[in-house]
Amino acid sequence: MQIYLDCIPCIVHQVLTSVRLVTNDVQVHEQIVREVLTLLVDMDMRQSPPAIAQKIHQLIGQLSGEYDPYKEKKQRFNELSLKIYPELRRRIRASASPLETAIRLAIAGNIIDFGVNRSLEETDLEEKINDSLTSDFDKTHLRSFKDAVIRAKDILYLGDNAGEVVFDRLLIELLPWEKITFAVKGRPVINDATIEDAEMAGLADMVNVIENGSDAPGTILESCSHYFRNQFAGADLVIAKGQGNYETLSAVDKNIFFILKAKCPVIARDLGCEVGEMILRKSKAFEQEQVYVGI
Repeated sequence: MQIYLDCIPCIVHQVLTSVRLVTNDVQVHEQIVREVLTLLVDMDMRQSPPAIAQKIHQLIGQLSGEYDPYKEKKQRFNELSLKIYPELRRRIRASASPLETAIRLAIAGNIIDFGVNRSLEETDLEEKINDSLTSDFDKTHLRSFKDAVIRAKDILYLGDNAGEVVFDRLLIELLPWEKITFAVKGRPVINDATIEDAEMAGLADMVNVIENGSDAPGTILESCSHYFRNQFAGADLVIAKGQGNYETLSAVDKNIFFILKAKCPVIARDLGCEVGEMILRKSKAFEQEQVYVGI
């Protein structure tokens, strides 16, 4: 998915939030914002938003010396998610449709996104969890998701954010663990999950956890390691969490199921849904290719 003009104000706000976590020095804030604005002037609008965000956060790190400004926030939301994990697990077990409930909760966890929700508080998470269990949910792709999981020999699950990975664990617990490899970012970017977050969530004790070798807030394949690209290519099924993974993989011809909450108008417009809608959707590119091959 390419970047839109509407993305630019969001990028600038994200920069301000990040640099204010790094330092209180207003002169440093101004320097970094000016550098970012210069970068934006010459950016290729055909790139995805995460491709631009990757360059910007690398620049923030180079200018400030701090490459993980969200470290404390990630730790806090990992701890919060683990605290409520037993109750969420109980709700899934008591549900008439455990898989659907686990997917709903995995989507609820997608609200832990400081690239979009810059002022997220713990009470917001509690509210979103309750909303996710009662809101309308398009289950059109639920059956094909179940079938794809059953048929797949190798499943690659692309994680999104710290804290959210605990919600991913709830879903993975209902899937065949032995088939799953869980992928996280190779280096910190915003509050995206790294290997430490997956370990803290207990995922490393369940499934194979790998790094993708990149610091893009999505999955830009050319930015990832050769090892990860081989894993991606060899997977029968990819489960991609979050907006960043949708933005970078929506046009890839691969058997991908996207699980996310549409948190901004740009994403909602691209998906053809309302802002705030819960999404479980199969890759259009793969579906079209399958139809073509069938003909």
